[in-house]
Amino acid sequence: MNTTNKHLLIVEDDPGLQSQMRWCFDEYEVTISGDRVEAINQFKRHQPGVVMLDLGLPPDPGGVSEGLATLEEILSMAPSTKVIIVTGDNDRSNAVKAIGLGAYDFYQKPVDPEVLTLVADRAYRVNALEEENQQLLCARQNMPLEGIIGASSQLLKTCQTVEKIAPSDITTLLLGASGTGKELFAQALHALSPRSNEKIVAINCAAIPDNLLESELFGYEKGAFTGAAKQTQGKIELADGGTLFLDEIGDLPFELQAKLLRFLQERVIERVGGRVEIPVNVRIICATHQNLTQHIEEGRFREDLYYRISEVTIDIPSLKDREGDALILAKAFLDRFNREYNKTIRGFDKEALSAIESYSWPGNVREIESKLKRAVIMAENTQITVDDLQISLPQEEPLPLNLKLVREAAERKAIQRALSYTNHNISETAKALGISRPTLYNLFEKYRIKSK
Repeated sequence: MNTTNKHLLIVEDDPGLQSQMRWCFDEYEVTISGDRVEAINQFKRHQPGVVMLDLGLPPDPGGVSEGLATLEEILSMAPSTKVIIVTGDNDRSNAVKAIGLGAYDFYQKPVDPEVLTLVADRAYRVNALEEENQQLLCARQNMPLEGIIGASSQLLKTCQTVEKIAPSDITTLLLGASGTGKELFAQALHALSPRSNEKIVAINCAAIPDNLLESELFGYEKGAFTGAAKQTQGKIELADGGTLFLDEIGDLPFELQAKLLRFLQERVIERVGGRVEIPVNVRIICATHQNLTQHIEEGRFREDLYYRISEVTIDIPSLKDREGDALILAKAFLDRFNREYNKTIRGFDKEALSAIESYSWPGNVREIESKLKRAVIMAENTQITVDDLQISLPQEEPLPLNLKLVREAAERKAIQRALSYTNHNISETAKALGISRPTLYNLFEKYRIKSK
């Protein structure tokens, strides 16, 4: 059995029982304390999942005040800790009182090594399951919207905007660099809207030749042009009742922009070669990585169309501006590609983690997905290396001169890193940072970091 991850704190003032109980738990990494102050110090240092606690501690070895105070202090710092009360034959009432205060179980002396070990093992398994469930919950909460992974304040702010406007039919423009996930945000807007039971129809304005784009959007009548053998609905008409996603709207031909503007104003279309106005009830979401304001100045994009498609504009942050999200995404993609390619890669070595965190990711989420896919396929070890990722460490940017800003930036970054390294395990994060859980929670509040 692996003992290094199974830490047990025994709080007992009797030297004979200390020795006996240490011998009982030779499969654990055991720390022993003889009084409340030492117990709390050891608990802060090691963050054990299970504690064996005698209620009779100095300076009140004949009473229970010190033991109950120790119990309450431990649970205030780490409510999930499993505290097992070890009590004498005639002290059942106080053991029951301790259970009422949050103790996990109690065991009556004299000590039976086998029974006591079973009690501790059961408590440890329960604690481990709860920690695992908490990590799974954190993983789910790292997906603020369906399909969108991350926990940075920059991403969460964007997701909150999506959640606010999704129930309306307001025309939305998504702005972001290539690979930031504009289509995923469009799908999230649709999924959270009253139209979610209807279809979302997407068309990439940059992927279709200019001479075909009009018929793709508006449809055509039979005989409208050579090869038009039958009446065909366009993307706009197919999206009736649902959502139309116009990706790369910045590449829409100028001569077609007037016809799209008329549709946005009147909500009717005419198929190519047709004369009948067809009403269409559809929500419009547009996206582009281009600077539409510059396009307007250069005469490449209609200003009146811009105002029609940007009733609400959402700026999607680049990955380099999303603190801590690169590591979260890397681990998520590692899990995904492990499953897809039947691999058992356990994680990343230290250099790879540092590289993922420091790299600027010009291709954003699409690039990190591509790098992780290749790395999982090519990796020959149990951990991903920098060579597997094929990225390099850039030179560090100069720090600001203001000491307060330097300190706060360093603290925030250290917390984000620790959370990412420990998969948002609060106990392990506090341990890695060398602080107590209450201090960590205070820092979460100070820097507005989501811990779950």
